[in-house]
Amino acid sequence: MRMMRVPEANEMKLTTVLHALSDPVRLKIVLCLARTGEKNCSSFEVEHLSKSTLSHHVKILREGGIIQPRIEGKQHYYSIRRDNLDLCFPGLLDSILATDERYI
Repeated sequence: MRMMRVPEANEMKLTTVLHALSDPVRLKIVLCLARTGEKNCSSFEVEHLSKSTLSHHVKILREGGIIQPRIEGKQHYYSIRRDNLDLCFPGLLDSILATDERYI
């Protein structure tokens, strides 16, 4: 099985995090995870996307250091890496989560 790369806190870059959050679909995924906690891909509250497109968005969020996977059998569960984000970029996640979804 291929290992999924998640950057360590000291490897996270602001430009990569902001790029990952710049897409409305990815922003909705993060807001969904913040509201409900850990979820698998099929439970994300986003408009109808193909499985490959959703996987692409999840990959960008993971590689940006925003979400963390947990693998249980064939299921992949994701959660926000709040501690690492708050450590590296204090206040950024709280500002993002305060976004009104009507404006996305």
